[in-house]
Amino acid sequence: MAEPAVRRTSASGADQSIGDLVSVAARDISQLVRYELDLAKLELKDDVKRAGIGAALMAIGGFVACMVLVVLCFAFAYGLNTLGIWLWASFLIVAGTLVLLTGIAMLVGVMLMRRMTGLSKTRRSLTDGLSVLRRRSKATAAAKAADPAAKAGARAG
Repeated sequence: MAEPAVRRTSASGADQSIGDLVSVAARDISQLVRYELDLAKLELKDDVKRAGIGAALMAIGGFVACMVLVVLCFAFAYGLNTLGIWLWASFLIVAGTLVLLTGIAMLVGVMLMRRMTGLSKTRRSLTDGLSVLRRRSKATAAAKAADPAAKAGARAG
């Protein structure tokens, strides 16, 4: 069981030295940190478990969606067949439709990838910030170099 956070050894704390009080406070803080770490570990374990279950369920959902797509492709091909199109031509139409949809998806993906900026604003901001810091450090170094001469003059006076 956990130890109590507050320990009272006497009615007044006057008989305890400052060192004893600091020791008790340090021990309590150490114990509190350990409890916080244990709580974080438990929460992280639960989150990882939930994430694993979620990923597995999403994988199952993706597999089922692929199976549904296959069934829909067969239904599309046989539906075209009922319209009077030869069966082999129906399946070729379905395959062509899938190739067309794949091409459109890839084209949109490539266009989105080309729009990526590669953190250009962040890089520019960091570069500007570093250049300002470099200018300030050079100015500070120059001021410090000039400062010893001023101190020597002040000591003489």
